[in-house]
Amino acid sequence: MIDLRSDTVTKPTEAMRRAMAEAEVGDDVYGEDPTVNRLQERAAEIFEKEAAIFVPTGSMGNQIAVKLHTRPGTEVVIEERGHIFNFEMAAMAAVSGTLARPVHSRDGTGILNWDEIEPAIHVGGAYYVAPTGLVALENSHNLAGGTVYRSARIEEICHRAHAMGLPVHLDGARIFNASAAVNESVAALARPADSVMFCLSKALGAPVGSMLLGSREFIDEARRWRKVLGGGMRQAGVLAAAGLVALEETPKRLHEDHANARRLAEGLAEIPGIKIDPEQVVTNIVLFDVSETGITADEICARLKEQKVLASGFGSSIRMVTHYDVTSADIEVALREMRKAVGSRQ
Repeated sequence: MIDLRSDTVTKPTEAMRRAMAEAEVGDDVYGEDPTVNRLQERAAEIFEKEAAIFVPTGSMGNQIAVKLHTRPGTEVVIEERGHIFNFEMAAMAAVSGTLARPVHSRDGTGILNWDEIEPAIHVGGAYYVAPTGLVALENSHNLAGGTVYRSARIEEICHRAHAMGLPVHLDGARIFNASAAVNESVAALARPADSVMFCLSKALGAPVGSMLLGSREFIDEARRWRKVLGGGMRQAGVLAAAGLVALEETPKRLHEDHANARRLAEGLAEIPGIKIDPEQVVTNIVLFDVSETGITADEICARLKEQKVLASGFGSSIRMVTHYDVTSADIEVALREMRKAVGSRQ
């Protein structure tokens, strides 16, 4: 199978498997797992944050951040396609008693500017309007097709939000892809934010885990909420060991995934009925509209699956995501099978 459904489907490398087999472990709930501790210290060093905590999933990391930054009855300002809003099962309401205040990105990129955020913010004013508790950004932006915030935009948003007394959380699930795309360090992209989450188990390729970073006080409290949510993993160094390999080794080669994604986008753009602008594909996510083919996205995905190519349908669009288990040759096969699936003779 050529699996383009997501970069979560990667298999651990041989280096990761060796590290897992040889990992020095202890009870992380007691703070005694040396491999987890090394991973946390290394992540904090790379991001230039005071502290970090290893969590089982990105959703848990995001939701801990929402919980710590807000109080019940407040709102989280977020782009309308944001992962925290759409794909975390209304956890901000269930866990934190908060609601999303979705904001439309007028240019369609999913990358908000302050002029779009400010009207959605309620600070002071009428007592019967829910106050804003948090601004949440996503970098890169999954459902916008892997689009990217540059550091200058993040700095402006954080500066303006902080001036209003509001914290900013950065859902950086794929922030290393964003970093590679704009040639800015992850530290630069995350520096102005009060907290940041990134995934080890997506483009970086580790089998399990994400990191939440912030001030030392914030992470101390996050440890309590990780336990509340069932995230105390005991001898988690077996998993953290793979995360350390992923953190050190995979970022160096993400440009290869981006090149494969661009080639995929260019090929798709040549197929009648498919709408995509290859110039907008800057990371490893390729999101394209198939409504003009006359065939539903789900039917196209079913046809592709019969030919051993996996993709994900999203309404009238299909998403394909490149990763280190997908080669440039695989991209050409996927394009060939896509042409067949939509009936193109090109």
